[in-house]
Amino acid sequence: MTWVLFCLTAGALVYTLLSIIAAWRYRSVVPPKLLSPEPISILKPLSGLDDLLESNLRTFFLQDYPNFEILFAVREAHDPAVTVVEKLRNEFPNVPARLFVTGDPPYANAKVFSLDRMLKEAANDLVVMSDSDVRVTPDLLRVVAGEFQDATVGVATCPYRAVPGESFWSRLESTGMNTDFIAGILVARMLEGMKFAVGPTIVARRHVLQAIGGFDRFKDYLAEDFVIGKFAAEAGYGVILSSYVIEHHIGNSNLSQNAAHRLRWVRSTRRSRPAGYLGQLFTMPLPLALTLVAWNHAWWPVLAVTVCLRALAAYVISVQVLKVSINWLLLPVEDCVNFFFWLAGFFGNTIEWRGRRYELFRDGRFALLSPHSSTEKSGRHLAETGVGGRQGK
Repeated sequence: MTWVLFCLTAGALVYTLLSIIAAWRYRSVVPPKLLSPEPISILKPLSGLDDLLESNLRTFFLQDYPNFEILFAVREAHDPAVTVVEKLRNEFPNVPARLFVTGDPPYANAKVFSLDRMLKEAANDLVVMSDSDVRVTPDLLRVVAGEFQDATVGVATCPYRAVPGESFWSRLESTGMNTDFIAGILVARMLEGMKFAVGPTIVARRHVLQAIGGFDRFKDYLAEDFVIGKFAAEAGYGVILSSYVIEHHIGNSNLSQNAAHRLRWVRSTRRSRPAGYLGQLFTMPLPLALTLVAWNHAWWPVLAVTVCLRALAAYVISVQVLKVSINWLLLPVEDCVNFFFWLAGFFGNTIEWRGRRYELFRDGRFALLSPHSSTEKSGRHLAETGVGGRQGK
């Protein structure tokens, strides 16, 4: 048993070294110079008042870019996000912005339904699909437009730094996001290139999305971001990890909310990538080293080496790549909590998402378990509430 644990820990240490190398290689990426700005459509699915929603959305209106439009979608006309959007449209009359009421989705993934409706109305081929809890600087569009000057690029994933709320569980989760999540992406990028897309902001060509089946192909997947990149790569289109790092404001959460979110993530990951999920064990060096030393105290030097390498990897990824500080006291706690939820991910096939319960299937698809009755049904699948002078480019 000692040697089994040692081999597992050694494998995790090799992965940790690879993550450090991958992070340094990513730091050398320089955004290409933008030669000819092409028009861009930003797609924003909304649902309710997320923390700091107005501040987050305002950063997209403030883009330093000559030709872009913003499309918003809500499910119901009385969604409180509508008021925020209307306020920003009035504040920035020179930014073409449209708001759509989609009605209830006919399938499980409401976000995909909103994106599909907005894409049909978007004026441009290059689209930025971004969640409501994302905040950016004014140069986002300039950077991604420069990257898409390469005609082989079809999809790009924007890495992100997690910005927590005030709660302990939010700060704990952000620690893991900023030290672990991006590490796996960087290692995959270095070893085999980007074969998937993840995260709250994805950039893509409309014609690429259409060529791989459109959103109708993604509608039954929980991790639609992952399969967008996967299907694009399989079809021969270039998928890249963008050089632009966004801010992902994860808000506050209590223990039950945080647990539900983590279980949703690990269960959907296991269903989407079963072999990769099993391999995630090698991304957890500290829990493995602690288990080894607990089993055989004489192997304590392995734990010392693990702590040093883990700290170095966390520093390089968080501070050097994501430009965010680390809470060193929370880091070992998060590593152990993450290991616990990884184990929990092997059990159960249901998730909670925005107050609804879904069943996960083996191929990564999911379905609503209990029907939802909306207080207001939309008689139209797409009702536009735009204002004439700001209908697009």
